[in-house]
Amino acid sequence: MFAVIKTGGKQYTVAADDVLKVERLAGDAGDIVEFNEVLMVGEGADAAIGKPFVDGALVTAEVVEQGRARKVIAFKKRRRQNSKRTRGHRQHETTIRISEILTGGAKPKKKAAAPKKAEAKKSEEAPKAKATEKAKPAEKPKAAEKPKATENAKAAEKPKAAPKAKAAEDAPAAIFSAPKGEADDLKKISGVGPVLEKKLHAFGVTQYAQIAAFTKDDIAKLDEALNFKGRIERDDWIGQAKALADEAK
Repeated sequence: MFAVIKTGGKQYTVAADDVLKVERLAGDAGDIVEFNEVLMVGEGADAAIGKPFVDGALVTAEVVEQGRARKVIAFKKRRRQNSKRTRGHRQHETTIRISEILTGGAKPKKKAAAPKKAEAKKSEEAPKAKATEKAKPAEKPKAAEKPKATENAKAAEKPKAAPKAKAAEDAPAAIFSAPKGEADDLKKISGVGPVLEKKLHAFGVTQYAQIAAFTKDDIAKLDEALNFKGRIERDDWIGQAKALADEAK
């Protein structure tokens, strides 16, 4: 007689004393497990087919050992993405030996093992422990420590340090002596903006005539101070200053 049982989402054709590996089942070696989902049972023309299971059919088996299947390697690679991934998996499985194939509601000779006493005790002790914890009075929260008045008073007495004035440190030192008279609008020179005009005033450069009279040494000094790398000569500040000075006359 054979039977078709379902366990772990798979179907197996079994007969008495067959040894097979199935998806992991709860139990230790020597325990008896029962399979109630019997899809087909019998032999030849007398075979009964369930809809989906055969009524009163039962298959029992003995747990031989618990183990794991061979490792399966999964390798994934993405083209042109420099991405590779390798993973291994070992499925848990249980080796069983078929003991009996029963029909018509017959009872097995060996019943499935009852849960262990130790586990039963743990399940009983768990609600008791929770009850004792609830029975304990809750501890009163500690009062927050009051800040010391002396420390607050000392902090209030200490005056805040005034921020240091950095304007004097950041201001560039004068390179030229500024000529007398009102300062010209140096922003009319191509490449000179408001920020650069302030720097030129700080260096002592304020008028068109002064720039028009620059020597090579003067240009080198100002070029080095502004880190222009020859920009004064490239933009022809001297020629522009002469033209602006003539217009102002």
